[in-house]
Amino acid sequence: MALADRLHDDAYELAPYLTSLRHTLHRSPEIGLQLPITQRSVVSELDGLGLEISTGNSLTSVTAVLRGPSGGPTVLLRGDMDALPVTEASGFDFASEIDGAMHACGHDLHTAMLVGAARLLSAHRDELAGDVVFMFQPGEEGYDGAGAMLAEDVLLASGRRVDSAYGMHVLSSFLPRGVFTTRPGPLMAASDRLNVTVRGEGGHGSTPHLAKDPISVAAQLVGDLQTLVTRRFDVFDPAVVTIGLFQGGTAANVIPDDASFEATVRTFSESAHERMRDEAVRLCEHVAAGYGLEIDVEYKYEYPVTVNNAEHARWAAEVATEVFGEDGYQPMESPLTGAEDFSRVLAEVPGCYLFLGACTGDDWQGAPSNHSPRASFDDSVLPQGVLLHAELAIRALRRDAAAAGRR
Repeated sequence: MALADRLHDDAYELAPYLTSLRHTLHRSPEIGLQLPITQRSVVSELDGLGLEISTGNSLTSVTAVLRGPSGGPTVLLRGDMDALPVTEASGFDFASEIDGAMHACGHDLHTAMLVGAARLLSAHRDELAGDVVFMFQPGEEGYDGAGAMLAEDVLLASGRRVDSAYGMHVLSSFLPRGVFTTRPGPLMAASDRLNVTVRGEGGHGSTPHLAKDPISVAAQLVGDLQTLVTRRFDVFDPAVVTIGLFQGGTAANVIPDDASFEATVRTFSESAHERMRDEAVRLCEHVAAGYGLEIDVEYKYEYPVTVNNAEHARWAAEVATEVFGEDGYQPMESPLTGAEDFSRVLAEVPGCYLFLGACTGDDWQGAPSNHSPRASFDDSVLPQGVLLHAELAIRALRRDAAAAGRR
């Protein structure tokens, strides 16, 4: 039997195991960089596979190295493990048992798929033309777990620097179930945070001329930031500014001393990324000064643009199409405005990030999206994720080994 057929059959034989593991992980979601329950589960599931396993110092990461029979290049496969501060409303019998926490972004599937890939590749170790690093990462949801793992040298886990890296993310909407997609170049946006506090002088609501009203200035800035996007940034190099939190005041007839808001900022190029910081900060400061108020503006860089290496993205698309057929892969026209800290890995080594449709119904366009308390993901895609992880790893090692031999 050909290797591709054996990998396919072995991946789908894992389906009941993968579903059980995913449901176990789903019941016990953990948030942030410290995921002790999840870490113990992953280490336990990897036991006996002949992997070199290490855990993080500053976070509960798990790094596992699978050695090929004769050394060679190294490929990295990544799965994030953390959940979100969301109260689940899915109604599933395996719903979260932790109040205020839910795997609403599908990271429980990512973890199960990467464990499955470790099992599948361990069973086919003799096919490896090098080593595989499995990167089980906490803290993707706003905690920069990838940055922490890079600082702890995950790219050197095998003893040599990783040659290429791959990851994937399930989507509860946006794509039909079982379909992969990706694109060369920018795949997801850079994500930053803008925190603004306008400081005025409080007073009676009936005599605003005797006070310095911070709410009116903060409210004006909410609109002015939208005008900044449409009038200072190229429509073909887009930016998004969304104010998700606005606070100020205690009563209808009281002008407070201060008002504040927080915004998320998304950009798709390094030039827009840098300009947005400079121009947003300057706008806020100048508008406040125009009304004689003081202002504190904090602009925090979070995640850079997720950029797929063009050659690796085209190659990964070819692999997905070959393995799953023309119906199993769909080209991605435009980047997503979501952000991802795997961007830090792809900034260091060439590779590709892909998406996998995991909608539980046929109406994928109308389904609740990732991060919704009603988000749901179909277990049937788990073997597909395992299989593509394995195919990418085996083929990438052969490709990189062949390239090294030609040099």
